[in-house]
Amino acid sequence: MLKIKKVSFAYTEIPVLKNINFSVEEGENISIIGSSGCGKSTLLQLIYGLHNSDGKIFWKEKELLGPEFNLVPGEPFIKYLAQDFDLMPPLSVEDNVGKYLSNMYPVRKKRRIKELLEVVEMEDLAKAKAKTLSGGQQQRVALARALANEPELLLLDEPFSHIDHFRKNNLRRRLFAYLKERNVTCIIATHDSTDALSFSDKTIVLKNGKIHAKNTPQQLYSNPKDKYVASLFGDVNSLSLKNLVPSEKSRKKVLLYPNEVKVVSKSYLNARVLQSYFKGANFLIKAELNGEIIYFEHSRELAKGEIVGVEVSGDLIKSRIRN
Repeated sequence: MLKIKKVSFAYTEIPVLKNINFSVEEGENISIIGSSGCGKSTLLQLIYGLHNSDGKIFWKEKELLGPEFNLVPGEPFIKYLAQDFDLMPPLSVEDNVGKYLSNMYPVRKKRRIKELLEVVEMEDLAKAKAKTLSGGQQQRVALARALANEPELLLLDEPFSHIDHFRKNNLRRRLFAYLKERNVTCIIATHDSTDALSFSDKTIVLKNGKIHAKNTPQQLYSNPKDKYVASLFGDVNSLSLKNLVPSEKSRKKVLLYPNEVKVVSKSYLNARVLQSYFKGANFLIKAELNGEIIYFEHSRELAKGEIVGVEVSGDLIKSRIRN
């Protein structure tokens, strides 16, 4: 179990992280999300031991200490994959992956390298030099190398940011299935909502260096604390309650995702179309509703200026009212 207790940190006089507290069970996958500069990467670096912090960090009752206490920062049972991949350009893909594996058992080493290259779908480029690879290919090699000496705790900082979209989804499924199978605890700092929603057991939201919210991804998505949390999962509407329910006089806001607003043939809510954006499976429609901008999804393109009826579930409105 990982325990973070009252951790704060600052590079200068301005704090980057303030009084961070949370724990992680062995084998869990935790995503850390938040806007740029909120402290996601710094938190991973603190856990790994690259900085000294106020507060305490424990892994299975062992206190993790920073560079003031360790000649070589980091812990052998933790692997940290930073946004710069730190590969050896002249070495081949397989040599980079096996760089820290023992040469005493060459057959075992070769088998391990092959296994990891299959996980990251790089087995066809095993002999290629790292310097000839694209950024996404280098990122996959760095990921395989981080797993080579299997860690107890894996820290991933935007691990799929350079990888092509068509390959990213399959790679995520393979990687997180592999980690679950091996019971490897993983913390991933990400801006990608798919990482936070589809593969995480719990999600922590950072804002201004503090934990703003934490829960299961399902709970955070279905009951976002505020617009900041909801917006981390994609487009979100923040609409006046009185514009959705004419009998209401309240100035409170209602948070709704575009897929939760339905186009209907008859409604007391009429929106004027401003723009249609093709999304593949459907269109994202930007419209004006009683003086507010609203986004909703529709199966076909709507003409600019067209008036359409929209509706939202009353129960959903009640559950999403925010001050």
